Amino acid sequence: MASWLFGLAIFLVHLLGFVSAVLALLSSRTSQGAVAWIISLVTIPYLAVPAYWIFGRPRFYGYVSARGERDTVLRRILAQYRQPLEPFLADARNPDVRAVEQLAMMPLTSGNQAELLIDGEATFASLFAGIDAAEEYLLVQFFIIRHDALGNKLKDHLQKAADRGVRVYFLFDEMGSRNLSEGYLRDLSDTGVEVSAFRSSRGFKHRFQLNFRNHRKVLVVDGREGWLGGFNVGVEYLGEHPRHGPWRDTHLKLTGPSVLGLQEAFWEDWHWATGTVINLTWEPRVTCEACQNVVIVPSGPADRQETASLLVQHAIHSAHERLWVTSPYFVPDQGVQDALRLAAMRGVDVRIMIPERPDHLLIYLSAFSFLPDMVRAGVKVYRYQPGFLHQKVILIDDSAASVGTVNLDNRSFRLNFEITAFIPDRRFAAEVRLMLEKDFSDCRRISYEELQRRPLWQKLISRAAYLTAPVQ
Repeated sequence: MASWLFGLAIFLVHLLGFVSAVLALLSSRTSQGAVAWIISLVTIPYLAVPAYWIFGRPRFYGYVSARGERDTVLRRILAQYRQPLEPFLADARNPDVRAVEQLAMMPLTSGNQAELLIDGEATFASLFAGIDAAEEYLLVQFFIIRHDALGNKLKDHLQKAADRGVRVYFLFDEMGSRNLSEGYLRDLSDTGVEVSAFRSSRGFKHRFQLNFRNHRKVLVVDGREGWLGGFNVGVEYLGEHPRHGPWRDTHLKLTGPSVLGLQEAFWEDWHWATGTVINLTWEPRVTCEACQNVVIVPSGPADRQETASLLVQHAIHSAHERLWVTSPYFVPDQGVQDALRLAAMRGVDVRIMIPERPDHLLIYLSAFSFLPDMVRAGVKVYRYQPGFLHQKVILIDDSAASVGTVNLDNRSFRLNFEITAFIPDRRFAAEVRLMLEKDFSDCRRISYEELQRRPLWQKLISRAAYLTAPVQ
């Protein structure tokens, strides 16, 4: 009897491995990924099956389902808000900008003001001032929130807002903020703040979707002001961590109709996490004098297309004179690598800025496996020296720039919910260029000879680390 049950168990495991292999064949986004999963699932299903259902799912099917279910309820509200937005829809005659609109599934709007916030002191002063000025509601979303001195400051400002009658909605990623204490969340709830984790594995059907993250950092005040960028909440983001040293990051403050794009992204995330529809203001507000056009680009594993990867590739192909990219985690897929090399070959000044000090060792090591080919093709790679580099910024010629949460790695391209502001404005691009020129002066450029001098064992380790890139 025992042997019969044992044999049945083995049969069922192999059957599940075969079924999972069929799913991998039908849904994997790359042929390499499909081959790797199929071989593993068929030959070693005991290990590969649980790994596939945690790490191998290509799309966030739960979020996709929720988006479909809510269409009948929420799209009526969206239609009402899009109507007053029509006078502020910018004429995107440039086909490069039209492509971004199509990727974002959001419009390019006029009447905006974009303000660069460089490093932690300026960013959190602006964030806290915005929270203190809120009159109706606050939408607060971060990937990492720590229960430390900075986290307590955020909590105090949110509690004071709630005390004066402001509706506060507080959303965090349960993996990024896994060390956030119950006491911290309880303190917020006790003062009337609506608190929720993103809950990527919400519901029985989606309990294995543990590899998806909500990496967005968004603050919206009354639908009139919004913030997004690289900053999470923790004292290390103020440069107060001995291992990381000074923290280099960039955030963005927006006013104008584009804030409604940030609001819509939060609105969708909140509906997934809680199942509720929150009542918000959808009337565009314009207060700027020298206004700018902005399109908000949400991206994530529920998209029909690989929005983040395509956005980066589009930026590369659009560049004619310069393409400057900063990313703390630089392990792009083959398509992005090829596009960067081709841009350098056609004479574009392609510069990549990455940290000197590693934050995640596997990602740091992975880069060495493909950097020699990129440098040999003319891509200029710089390592930031003073401390840890965490900003996610792209400059395209003198005409456009983007600031957001997207890193150039597989996780941001395919596994994380991200958000980016794309700003096709020469004045804003000039501000970004000045900022990045200062940053490049604090970098050292990596040479091809330096990369080639590495011992064989380091090359082998780098190549092995690169194999883990799909789940990093």
